[in-house]
Amino acid sequence: MTTNSEDKEILEYNWSDLHVDQNYDFFISDERYTDSLRKVNPSDKEIFLKHLLAIPHRDRSYSMNYKGTFFRIENVRSISGELYSLRRMPLSVPSIHNLGYNHRFVQHILSLSSHSGLILWAGPTGQGKTTAISSLLTEYLNLYGGFAYTIEDPAEMPLEGEYQAFNGSIGLCKQVEVKHDDWGIELKSALRTKPRYIFIGEIRTPDAAKECLRASISGHLVLASIHASSIPDALSSLVKYASSDMSETASYDILSRGILCVVKQELSGLGDRCHPVIETLFANPDLNSGCTVRSIIRSGKLNLATSIETQKIRIEKGIPLFQ
Repeated sequence: MTTNSEDKEILEYNWSDLHVDQNYDFFISDERYTDSLRKVNPSDKEIFLKHLLAIPHRDRSYSMNYKGTFFRIENVRSISGELYSLRRMPLSVPSIHNLGYNHRFVQHILSLSSHSGLILWAGPTGQGKTTAISSLLTEYLNLYGGFAYTIEDPAEMPLEGEYQAFNGSIGLCKQVEVKHDDWGIELKSALRTKPRYIFIGEIRTPDAAKECLRASISGHLVLASIHASSIPDALSSLVKYASSDMSETASYDILSRGILCVVKQELSGLGDRCHPVIETLFANPDLNSGCTVRSIIRSGKLNLATSIETQKIRIEKGIPLFQ
């Protein structure tokens, strides 16, 4: 399959995404140009391909471990043959303090660890949503311990295992991969294990949305991602999914009681200079206090621009969001 191999192995190249076409040619991102690719021919190409092609799978999305590096794989059949797109995942979960966020935002979102509810991370594909919520979950476990249960399709970050928490307790994380896009059954299973934290890799089915809302008002801290272009779009998309199994009015009511925070994120820049650009919306975690954000969400009329801008100014100035 290979000719004129280069001196480097595939993991020695600087890339985040690898595309393998029907001829088994390898394409990685070209850092010289935005959204461009270049062809490479690594010295271990045949070994890598043998490993890739040997993985049994029924779903289009699955994972692979090659020489200690974790990959998320998307496998599709085009008109020319079978194609593979691989996302290279970090060897360890980065600290949320090192991802380029405003430190006041980080302080506030870390303060939600003792509350139950939903932290929803929104944005287009490939904009760092999973990395962000993985980093947040890791920080919670490192600081406060507790049991975390992740439901992913496929698993992307190395979260599973034991954590020695700063407060002297122990954290434990269990990672589960969804089979055949059945998010509902895995979420129901998670609820039976009494986790402190539930991580939902992506909300994209009615069952996932319904169980996510259910978990957010039943004593869990839920961290989830969803594809959306804005904060209102993220909230309405979640309700749209959930209202396949319950009324839209009921969905908005549960969401208004369960929501803690929505973060809409996109990445700006290239390579090492890439940084997150975020827009945020927080709800008062004290359900006994009045909260304009919760009232607006309950109404279903998501006119949230004023709340988003007011909170942005407060965060930048270090003013408490809620008195």
